[in-house]
Amino acid sequence: MAAAAAGLEDPSLEKHFKGHRDAITSVDFSLNKKQLASGSMDSCLMIWSMRPQMRAYRFVGHKDAVMCVQFSPSGHLVASGSRDKTVRLWVPNVKGESTVFKAHTATVRSVQFSSDGQSLVTASDDKTVKVWTVHRQKFLFSLNQHINWVRCAKFSPDGRLIASASDDKTIKLWDKTSRECIHSFCEHGGFVNHVDFHPSGTCIAAAGTDNTVKVWDVRMNRLLQHYQVHSAVVNCLSFHPSGNYLITASNDSTLKILDLLEGRLLYTLHGHQGPATCVAFSRIGDFFASGGSDEQQSEMDCGDPPKKNKTQESARNQHQQEEETSLADTLEHIVGQLDVLTQTVSILEQRLTLTEDKLKECLENQQKLMHSKGN
Repeated sequence: MAAAAAGLEDPSLEKHFKGHRDAITSVDFSLNKKQLASGSMDSCLMIWSMRPQMRAYRFVGHKDAVMCVQFSPSGHLVASGSRDKTVRLWVPNVKGESTVFKAHTATVRSVQFSSDGQSLVTASDDKTVKVWTVHRQKFLFSLNQHINWVRCAKFSPDGRLIASASDDKTIKLWDKTSRECIHSFCEHGGFVNHVDFHPSGTCIAAAGTDNTVKVWDVRMNRLLQHYQVHSAVVNCLSFHPSGNYLITASNDSTLKILDLLEGRLLYTLHGHQGPATCVAFSRIGDFFASGGSDEQQSEMDCGDPPKKNKTQESARNQHQQEEETSLADTLEHIVGQLDVLTQTVSILEQRLTLTEDKLKECLENQQKLMHSKGN
């Protein structure tokens, strides 16, 4: 990864996606980079195919603006949070079926899967961070020490910690097992819109309404880097998988790529007509996508492979295309079967839970009966 990152080439625009009817709030790539999910103020979630001529899926279910979206690590599920106070889990296929999670009492601003795909963490305007189990689809517990809206919550790569960013101008670090707040970072001059863990898990980066980006060491609890490169509110950020770069999106309509090793601004990217609201690197870091209030998404390539000469290319093209078509069909069939399997497992788990509850009830009744006979 380090070698690939060291060869990061000038970003080039690959695609525009148009389909949402209002500002885009969130974007995320699937693991295999075949799909891109987006949420919007138009209350819809859309799944875009990266393959040419493939139609996008529009998922309708939320009753209000979709504030956040994320693919599960396997790519078989997409989570979304909404201003309608709910979280939904979607299967990203043509049916667009979803399950609703209800526990928040206000807008859900952030949703993220743990790296093992077993847990979900959400952040809300009800001032809480909540953790859920994915397969049993149950609310587990709340983290309650913020005194204003919580904009963002993220698991550490190893799943042991949770970082949350709030309009109370703090970032809190939580121990997932003990459910205790182990540190509060209070250095931001404004609200904190977004927080994320470095791929190594040793530090976090935060984007603020004071136009700054800050990077903290979570082992020593100290500020490592402070960037003042934007001229307006910073809405979102995303680490490159190598950990060497950070990309940011701002109300000044630009994206910025920061070189964390050298501590400097590497690129400024102009493309959005209004505020750039969200940005995300793909899982292997060769692409990133951004969304904005101009109702379009841009997908950019940030590391084209070296160009081959035309004679080599034409000789291989036809054979390669045939192989790719066959492989794509096979993979689509496998993904379809996995979707069915995921739904079957979910139904079985729900039935298991019902059986457990009934068994528990029977045992309790039996104990009561024995107790009354003993009396």
